Amino acid sequence: MKSLQDQLLGAGLVDKKALKKANKDKHKQQMVAQNSKQFAVSDAKEQAELKQQEKLGKDRALNQQRNEAAEKKAVSAQIKQLIEVNSLEYRGDVDYNFADGKKIKKLAVTTDVQRQLSRGRLAIVKLGDSYRLVVSEVAEKIAQRNDNYIVLLNTKEAEVIEEDDPYADFQIPDDLMW
Repeated sequence: MKSLQDQLLGAGLVDKKALKKANKDKHKQQMVAQNSKQFAVSDAKEQAELKQQEKLGKDRALNQQRNEAAEKKAVSAQIKQLIEVNSLEYRGDVDYNFADGKKIKKLAVTTDVQRQLSRGRLAIVKLGDSYRLVVSEVAEKIAQRNDNYIVLLNTKEAEVIEEDDPYADFQIPDDLMW
């Protein structure tokens, strides 16, 4: 079977020069169409890669937020465990006043506990709505993780006695009540 071009050539309707020109034009159109498809494919590919990069960035940010939340939760659990394991009994007959934010709170403690609180050997920490006493070393560990739990932690002062001090023999009591 002959092609349409051969039949038209045989009938004398077209000459060889016109056929060559038609083939050349057809080939040019095919090349232009093929090149434009490549550009269209590469543009779509670039957009897809860009969207994928954006999605990866969002996923990383979301994972970082989740990790930070999990870390905060773990630190909070560690602090709670430190407080519960190391809390001391302090019930007594002497009122010890301390500030929690803008409010003045009161704990009934023994005189020995009051002395240790004022000297910085014990600290008051807040767990939920209750107050607990812990040793100052435990309070420092808690403060390293999150200092919002520490309500009262007096600094330990080294007792320096001057040689020329005429009142060196007379110590001022820490639990002096006014």
